[in-house]
Amino acid sequence: MSKPGALAQNTLIKQARVHTYYELCVIHTEPERPSQLSETLEAVKALVAARQVRISEHGYDEIAEDGIYVRDVLAGVDKATVAEDYPTFPKGRAVLVLQFDKDSRPIHVVWGIPKGFTFPAVVVTAYRPDPERWDRTFTKRRGKDE
Repeated sequence: MSKPGALAQNTLIKQARVHTYYELCVIHTEPERPSQLSETLEAVKALVAARQVRISEHGYDEIAEDGIYVRDVLAGVDKATVAEDYPTFPKGRAVLVLQFDKDSRPIHVVWGIPKGFTFPAVVVTAYRPDPERWDRTFTKRRGKDE
């Protein structure tokens, strides 16, 4: 049996991890607006096809919290649309993409490839995009480029 404050403490820890991830990817690394196909996304697609995939602990947490199925994340990568590209991210190149699940609901997935390696493709995080933070296409953050 868990202690009364354990749930609240776990929620705070999870919020801190999400905030830390957000700071690392969004605040400290400016995304490049994709003007053409993302080399990172193309590499990720090939790695997924070759079954060279890992899911981070944070990725599993977010997938579970938002009711997303791993099979939808893997199946949707072929039709993914680049929202933001991070080719020079310090931990390895990464790309934020818009994908859809089997029910055509939007999913944002951050895929990465560890620095110094050519594999595996890593699901850093996956979540349902918040319509208040994204434009109607879910590919541009509100307040940017508007």
